[in-house]
Amino acid sequence: MTTENTPQPTGDIRWHEHAITREDRWAKQNSRGCTLWLTGLSGAGKSTIANAAAHQLFAGGVPVYVLDGDNLRMGLNVDLGFTPEDRAENVRRVSEVAKLMVDAGLIVITALVSPFEADRQRARSIFSDGDFIEVFVDTPVDVCISRDPKGLYKKAKDGQIPNFTGIGQDYEKPSHPELILDGTADTEANTKAILERLL
Repeated sequence: MTTENTPQPTGDIRWHEHAITREDRWAKQNSRGCTLWLTGLSGAGKSTIANAAAHQLFAGGVPVYVLDGDNLRMGLNVDLGFTPEDRAENVRRVSEVAKLMVDAGLIVITALVSPFEADRQRARSIFSDGDFIEVFVDTPVDVCISRDPKGLYKKAKDGQIPNFTGIGQDYEKPSHPELILDGTADTEANTKAILERLL
């Protein structure tokens, strides 16, 4: 699925088939790659849950990597803002990186607000069946505001951050996520739910 704003390869580019398939890599590493796409409001607990789950998996010898939205905006996506168009491009880039890492045999946990259903579905569409698990961290906006770990809600209310999800921009809840986590529950319970879904 693409949009008119999605960059497309030119006719001079061809997909190069590698001698080592992803099935070869998965078998060698005894690990099946997949992406856990954590979505929810800022302050919902996505990064905390992602890191806790990654820690548990890593301790168990599972190759895992967290793609955190803030971290990616310091490098790969430093040129993007928070308009709907930039958010769509942010999701597109992260999903492409995650897909490569899945092919390499990693469990990839993304922690991205990714507020729009169409963008998340577009991300899902580039993965093979079963390789994309959408996880909705369901946390009421008033709880997120009370946490406000980065002070972003206050800045948004003061007009310093336009297009801030939950204040100046809507969040579209996932229609059919594979997993819904209660963002007000303790991190241990949510981590356990993720591991049970994976293992």
